[in-house]
Amino acid sequence: MTGRPDDEIRCDARCTPPRAARRTRRAARRAALLALALLLACGAATGCGGRATTHHKPGTSHEQASGNVGTLLPTDDGAGHRLREVPAQGAPEVQLTVRPDSEDGWNLQVTVKNYRFTPDSTGGAALPGAGHAHLELDGRKVARLYGPWFHLPAAQVPEGAHTLTVRLYADDHTAWAVSGKPVEAAAQLTATAPGASAGHSHGETEAATKPSDPQQADRAVTVTVRDGKVSPAPARTELRRGERVALRVTSDRADTLHVHGYDKELALPAGQEATLNLTADRTGLFEVETHESHLVLTQLLVR
Repeated sequence: MTGRPDDEIRCDARCTPPRAARRTRRAARRAALLALALLLACGAATGCGGRATTHHKPGTSHEQASGNVGTLLPTDDGAGHRLREVPAQGAPEVQLTVRPDSEDGWNLQVTVKNYRFTPDSTGGAALPGAGHAHLELDGRKVARLYGPWFHLPAAQVPEGAHTLTVRLYADDHTAWAVSGKPVEAAAQLTATAPGASAGHSHGETEAATKPSDPQQADRAVTVTVRDGKVSPAPARTELRRGERVALRVTSDRADTLHVHGYDKELALPAGQEATLNLTADRTGLFEVETHESHLVLTQLLVR
C-alpha cells in the first residue's frame, strides 16, 4: 500500500498546532496589526511620542496640551493672537465697569462668567474657560490682567474721550472667540486733565545698583528670571496702603522692570540682582513685568 512514511505521519501529529492554538495566534497577529495602525495614525495626526502640538509646561499632560478645545481660526485679534472659536452656549463672557478713583485715575472691574483667571498656568495649554485678559486703551495694550480689579492711573490717559477694551485669552495666548469675534467688552472713559502721551507711559528709572535697606521695606518680593521662566511662578502680593515693598529681581539677560500704575522702572543688568523700593501709596491691582521679555513677575494688590 502506497502512503507516507510513519515518521512523517508522527511529525504531522506532533507539529500541527491544535485548533485553539491557531486561533490564539491569529488573534495575536490581528492585535499587533491594529496597534501598528493606531501608532502610525497617531504619529501622522499629532506627532505622538515627539514634540507636543502645543507648547505646555511640565506637569501638563499631552492630552491637555493637544486637546480639542474650540477651533483655531485663521484670523487674529488684531494684535497677532489667533482666535479660538467656541460654541456660544457656555462660552466665556466678560463685562467692564469703570469707576473714578477718589485720588487718582480710575478703578476698573472685570466681571466674568464661565471663566476663571489662571495666572499660574499662563503659557500652558488652552483649557476650557480659563486664562487671562488684556486691557487696551484705544486699541493699545495697557496691561495683562489676572483678576477682576485694575487701577488705571490718570497719567496713562491723555485728555479727551477714550475707549477701554478688555479681551479674554486662553493660557496659550489665543483669544477666545464666538461667531468669529473675540470675547471682549468695552467702556467709554473721558479724561478732563492732561495726561501722559498715548504711548507706553514710562516714569522715573531707578538705578540698577541702588541698594535696598531691609529695615526700610515692610515686604520683600524676590524673583529670578532664567531661560524665559519666572521663579517662583507669578503670584499676587497683597499690601496695605502705605506699606513699602522691595522688588528684588535677578535676570539672566539685560532687561527693564516696569511697575504699571506707579510708572516706576528698574534697569536689570544680566546676572545681577537689582532692587526697586516702592511705597504702595495707591490702591488697586498693579502688574510688575519686564519690558523686553514681556514676562509678568508679580501683581501688587494694594488695599
